[in-house]
Amino acid sequence: MSHTVDIPDALKDSLRKFRFARRNQGSAALIVKINKQKLVMEEEDQFDNISIEDLAEELPENTPRFVVLSYELKHQDGRTSFPLVLINWAPSSSEITLMTLYASAFINFQNAADISKVIEARDGVESLTQDVINAKLLPS
Repeated sequence: MSHTVDIPDALKDSLRKFRFARRNQGSAALIVKINKQKLVMEEEDQFDNISIEDLAEELPENTPRFVVLSYELKHQDGRTSFPLVLINWAPSSSEITLMTLYASAFINFQNAADISKVIEARDGVESLTQDVINAKLLPS
């Protein structure tokens, strides 16, 4: 199957290491961008023990990104878990060509990351908050 954007083996290794890292507190994030000239995905940054609000501030205002998030989720029964969430950061102010490029590569990246929980963030920092993530992950 041909893909618009390649995912290099080094990034697949980073995803695997991130996925299986042992965490016992705080959220962690792996940010991935697409190099438009080379049509290849690249790891842009990685954060440990970052708040969702700080993560939202780190993301560009006008450029899409894929974010793999290991989220510290506190359940109502007192348990804590660290589910993986894929955030499709796609601010509505982004260039249409970039939005299209990221949209065409999204499913391929989601499959490579092996993450089923997805959060679409299109309205900047307001669309990426702890409340938004909790609403997606916790039962109503």
